[in-house]
Amino acid sequence: MKIYAGGSPHRMRNSLLLDEDIAYKLREIGQQLRVDAVRCSAAANSGHPTSSMSAADLIAVLVARHLRYDVSNPHAPGNDHLIFSKGHASPLYYAMLKAIGAITDTELLTYRQAGSRLEGHPTPRLPWADVATGSLGQGMPIGVGLAITARDLDQLPYRIWVLCGDSELAEGSIWEAAEHAGQQHLDNLTVVVDVNRLGQRGPTRHGWDTAAYARRFAAFGWHTLEIDGHDVEEIDEAYAAATQHAVQPTVILARTRKGRGVAAVEDQEGKHGKPLPDATEAINELGGERDIHVSVTSPPPDLRPRRFRADGARLPAYEPGSMAATRTAFGQALVAVGDMRPEVVVLDGEVSDSTRTGFFADAHPERFFECYIAEQQMIAAAVGMQVRGWIPYAATFAAFLSRAYDFIRMAAISRASIRLVGSHAGVAIGQDGPSQMALEDLAAMRAVHGSTVLYPCDANQAARLTAAMADVSGISYLRTSRGDTPVIYRPDEEFAVGGSRVARSSPDDQVTLVAAGVTVHEALAAADLLADDGISARVIDAYSVKPIDAATLRQAAAETGRIVTVEDHWRDGGLGDAVLDAVTANAAPPPLVHKLAVRDMPGSATPAEQLQAAGIDMVSVAAAAADLVAGRAPR
Repeated sequence: MKIYAGGSPHRMRNSLLLDEDIAYKLREIGQQLRVDAVRCSAAANSGHPTSSMSAADLIAVLVARHLRYDVSNPHAPGNDHLIFSKGHASPLYYAMLKAIGAITDTELLTYRQAGSRLEGHPTPRLPWADVATGSLGQGMPIGVGLAITARDLDQLPYRIWVLCGDSELAEGSIWEAAEHAGQQHLDNLTVVVDVNRLGQRGPTRHGWDTAAYARRFAAFGWHTLEIDGHDVEEIDEAYAAATQHAVQPTVILARTRKGRGVAAVEDQEGKHGKPLPDATEAINELGGERDIHVSVTSPPPDLRPRRFRADGARLPAYEPGSMAATRTAFGQALVAVGDMRPEVVVLDGEVSDSTRTGFFADAHPERFFECYIAEQQMIAAAVGMQVRGWIPYAATFAAFLSRAYDFIRMAAISRASIRLVGSHAGVAIGQDGPSQMALEDLAAMRAVHGSTVLYPCDANQAARLTAAMADVSGISYLRTSRGDTPVIYRPDEEFAVGGSRVARSSPDDQVTLVAAGVTVHEALAAADLLADDGISARVIDAYSVKPIDAATLRQAAAETGRIVTVEDHWRDGGLGDAVLDAVTANAAPPPLVHKLAVRDMPGSATPAEQLQAAGIDMVSVAAAAADLVAGRAPR
């Protein structure tokens, strides 16, 4: 075994030689894991048994000798956390669960079948799986988040173990995580890389050159070990070294052979993601079925996570008629939420002065986490923190959340509850130009399963929705605005998720204007212009874009027959489409609906010029509404 600390290689003496009887039992556990991976994949006629077989010895030694876990209580505070970043090795994961007594052999053989908990890639439908995996490059960043949680929030001695594949080391998210873990000195994190040389379509970038990977990790400040991933003594020694090493995270680079133990598939290309050609022959070659039960060592039973003190606090209040930015209201409200809810934590992507999470950092520095310009790692850390029951808010410019979209979609599959806040959205940010303007965020967040999408128009509304998000499950998203906008609501008004506010109405309304965020103020001004021309317009503030207040919208559609939606967003997938979905469902006859949205690529201009150029200012809204009332097609 070779150890690299800061890039200097030397030999480590093998001082922890296993008793031969123990070594034999570990090898037998590894063979059982291989056999069961073959069996469940054969039963499903699909899966990734060869990717599982390469890592079987690594998992056998871990669960039998080093993992601290109460199988009967998956949520015990002192439990170690094991994440299969290479989620396609699910046959190995499920074989491990059988070996430790979490599932039965009968359930193992339901792998990938309809209704089974044993999905193609693990998800938290199983209580022993913290998160969903399968999109490569995510397990290690989430592991970093859990390691931070253990050290800085829970302040408990549990360890985080992550099994990675060598192919996923090509993902940029891996190196965001590597740098963050190294800079944070997360010595409670051990990443085990199954370097089996073969990816999906052929050899990986570096093959079995574990030294190439070691140099990269060492450059980020990691303690690195290179081992034979099929030598149980070397594996055991490496795990012991990782748990005893201080100050640095450890990566164990284990050279293995894909399909280990079966000649027909071992180290053979073209065998990825397929059951073995002859499962019976393979099982015989592996020595036959076994029924070994592994008793995993439980953590100390009396461990309790740290809890912060709650203080009485009130949300900030803004005087109607004053001016305030919703991003500022969010930041000030977040401080109060942190006072009231000691489990609230905040993460930011090095823009806290702009997102206004800096207020929280000043008030609650021990619960604020700077993730720098690494949005994938930021979202992953939030997912890791919520695993342990913390309530994370993660903020950056709305446009930059697109970099982390795969992490957001996977968080939904993980049944995670995280709160995302995107500031500086839409053309209303002004002169910065289109690279900084989120114009697709509402559509992207609406498309996430079970998501909640909120877009406040004034400071009091933003404060209330910020507080409400703490109790929203799943993926929730708050869109905040850069510039000051008029405060139109009283501080004591409530804003329910899934609701809306009819900001103006009368029995004589001829058209309904539906807006959210900055365009609410344009719609109200447009209603004044229309009134001057003798047209009565209803104005609905649809601050809850998802779930949208369908009942209020349908009533307006029935009573006015005409709807104009206006949004600072591309016309596809945002507020306009949400309104269309609501008012056309079971509507007879459906109302006339015209969508105003950004259509052309913006440039640099003042906020007012941007709204006018996009055709979403008060004059454009009034013109479109007047055309609908007159029976003309809006321009």
